[in-house]
Amino acid sequence: MSRDKLVRMANQIATFFQSQPGDAAEKVAEHINAFWEPRMRRQLIDIIAAGGEGLCAPVVAAADRIRPPQEAAEGADRLRS
Repeated sequence: MSRDKLVRMANQIATFFQSQPGDAAEKVAEHINAFWEPRMRRQLIDIIAAGGEGLCAPVVAAADRIRPPQEAAEGADRLRS
């Protein structure tokens, strides 16, 4: 997926959750962890690590709560045990 499209999607999610009650960054992270495929999450994490150009504040604030793909797989393994 192109960087620009990924940034646009993340910002759209953040815009939606900013209009809802609660912590927008937490909800952004929850949504991305639940619905984005591992490659998309990895690319977003890399964009944030490179400075997050173009991302709105709630997406950047969600960075430490977005699970890298390997962690997501390990969590699934624990659920199966």
